[in-house]
Amino acid sequence: MYMSLHQMVSGSKKPLLFFGEPYRQGDLPDPGPGTIQSVPHGPVHRWTGDPRQPNNEDMANFYSAARDPVFYAHHTNVDRMWYIWRRLRPGNTDITDPDYLDAAFLFYDEEARLVRVRVRDCLDTNALRYTYQDVDLPWLDAKPSMEPGTPAPATGGAMPATLNQTVRVNVTRPRTSRSRREKEEEEEVLVVHGIEVPDHFRYVKFDVMVNGSSSQGGGGSTGAAAQRAGSVALPPHLVRADRTTMSPVRTTARFGITDLMDDIGADGDGSIVVSLVPRSAGEMVTVAGVSIEYVK
Repeated sequence: MYMSLHQMVSGSKKPLLFFGEPYRQGDLPDPGPGTIQSVPHGPVHRWTGDPRQPNNEDMANFYSAARDPVFYAHHTNVDRMWYIWRRLRPGNTDITDPDYLDAAFLFYDEEARLVRVRVRDCLDTNALRYTYQDVDLPWLDAKPSMEPGTPAPATGGAMPATLNQTVRVNVTRPRTSRSRREKEEEEEVLVVHGIEVPDHFRYVKFDVMVNGSSSQGGGGSTGAAAQRAGSVALPPHLVRADRTTMSPVRTTARFGITDLMDDIGADGDGSIVVSLVPRSAGEMVTVAGVSIEYVK
């Protein structure tokens, strides 16, 4: 349940974190996913794919996912999570950039006529004549377990690094002990940049874990076990099942960590220890670096 709290609340306080990086005409694909797109969207594709198929078709591969009826239920639930996110905080607003609102897609309607649909046509659920049932959200009260533990063995912190095993790096925090107002105005964001998968024919996933740098209240090697800041989950994007083409991915991941710093007692620490923990196909992934920035 803490994962849901983080993806929907503490890790997505700013629209940029929830929706992800802008993707404009001429940009390279995959500029950086939002919280929901990465998790739970990506793992559900993986979990509902068929491991008996060569490329885990249908759901676990981009080219074939829509063949499975569960695809539509899954994406409806992602839409429902967007609906919930809008109502959780006053600042949870949709993107107003005209490049986004006027982006258009072509579909065939129920009479087989080709129609153009813009993003702005699909944002008002009332206009589309549907809504979602209000249900209890038990994850709103979830908190991370702060049980003591020892971080997993890891390599040194040299970057760039291949994630064939856990990689731990020390990351400087430009600001510490910020006031409540400062935290409301700007979210502290952990950035994992230069994520590269040269040939994305397998499901890729790694977790991003955080410890404080000191042993007193900040975690570290003798304090609380590392807490999850988020995950990167990338379903493969094969163009064709015969694998005659390469599918490179270059992307960035951002994780809101203001609340996490408070939870692990590391708000006063000048640096944190970030562990990149491979879960699937880590040997195919390289990461250029890890840093902290602030998002208004």
